[in-house]
Amino acid sequence: MIYNKISPLIIKQLQQIVGETYLKFDSETLSNYGHDETEKLLFLPEAVLKPRTAKEISEILIIANKESIPVTPRGAGTGLSGGALPIHGGIVLSMERFNEILEIDIRNLQASVEPGVINEAFQNAVKELGLFYPPDPASKGSCFLGGNVAESSGGPKCVKYGTTKDYILNLEVVLPTGEIIYTGANTLKNSTGYNLTQLMVGSEGTLGIVTKIIVKLLPYPKHNLLMLVPFRILDEACAAVSEVFRAGFIPSAMELMDRDALDWVSRYTESSVVKLEDDIQAHLLIETDGNDLEVLMKEMESVSELMAGYNVADILFADSESQKQELWKLRRKINEAVKANAVSKELDTVVPRAELPKLVKGVKQVGEKYKFKSVCYGHAGDGNLHIRIIKTDLTDEQWNGKYIKDAIAEIFTICKKLNGTISGEHGIGLIQQDYMGIVFSEKALEIQKGIKLLFDPKAILNPGKMFG
Repeated sequence: MIYNKISPLIIKQLQQIVGETYLKFDSETLSNYGHDETEKLLFLPEAVLKPRTAKEISEILIIANKESIPVTPRGAGTGLSGGALPIHGGIVLSMERFNEILEIDIRNLQASVEPGVINEAFQNAVKELGLFYPPDPASKGSCFLGGNVAESSGGPKCVKYGTTKDYILNLEVVLPTGEIIYTGANTLKNSTGYNLTQLMVGSEGTLGIVTKIIVKLLPYPKHNLLMLVPFRILDEACAAVSEVFRAGFIPSAMELMDRDALDWVSRYTESSVVKLEDDIQAHLLIETDGNDLEVLMKEMESVSELMAGYNVADILFADSESQKQELWKLRRKINEAVKANAVSKELDTVVPRAELPKLVKGVKQVGEKYKFKSVCYGHAGDGNLHIRIIKTDLTDEQWNGKYIKDAIAEIFTICKKLNGTISGEHGIGLIQQDYMGIVFSEKALEIQKGIKLLFDPKAILNPGKMFG
């Protein structure tokens, strides 16, 4: 696909739509909006636009479609797969001004929000009313709800409550050709036509730009309990995960942190809440929640008895809200800590939870073969393991070329053989698209590319993502 540059005439047209204040093309702004949290990648756009209404976005896309100018939607820039990188230049369309909670409907346990609302700000707003929005990515303090929709983001709570896709009832979307549509209805059930809402969720801004999100809410659970279980054998920590569920328990969170992950993040955050013994290889962070404290305590006691059947050290039960927050801070800061300690690449693998031991074993074997170290952590309760590959002594040529790509392909092939896939919540974006053929047949990829063509015949919207 050949794209055109933004001419001075088009700049004037865009300024008339959003105003001079909200169209930027100075070098500092272009640089700031040319990267996200994916490694050290930078692609400069020609202009950054910050519209405020769906109508403005429609007018922008009509011009871009007519003139064959690429448009890259952008939320908070916290993505880890390169989904918001303007790899073909053109326009970065920032959703940061779409930052209002439009309505919290207590009667129907629903809310209508704009895509630039920060996840945690929304969670706090509904919590004040006794309501609960469970999806909670590690970046919840900065990521936008629109980005969460684009990636179908997850987080620790999703093992019990589900991911973003399970909470989206309806979306207002501007199509690449400029039309504005609603994808569904504000109802809990909807069997009316194709499910366009779920098609949009996880589409990574390649099919349309979401301008309004209608979500369902839950009553907020009154109590939660948290414990940290130290394992002397990593494989046993992985094996213990599925046993908890087979025993009839559904934790509200169940997170794996291998030794290096917890060691690095403890030093990074200067935390001493966890005393790491020399022979500990991994920890499981296990949370239960609900409305009956006595029931939760019995459940936690039963889970701890299960854990005692493995080679574990003393289990830490969080005895205060501050200690709970400190433990969760460690888990949520792992990504930052690893990036601060080493050059690395992150994989977002997911397998059926009972296959976690085989996945971790396979990852370590691939690491031995290709001579890299790996740090494993993530949402063990739903089989979603984040793997940070550490560069260690690899050359730049190996790290940036076919050598490491072959290693990653082997890890993803292991996921496929275990009936898993190559992304649980980070998306495909730019950096994973070369591996789509591992998990999809040619026909399945052809169908998906056909859907993209139907929505975006001139391929202007977030081009170069998912399928290249």
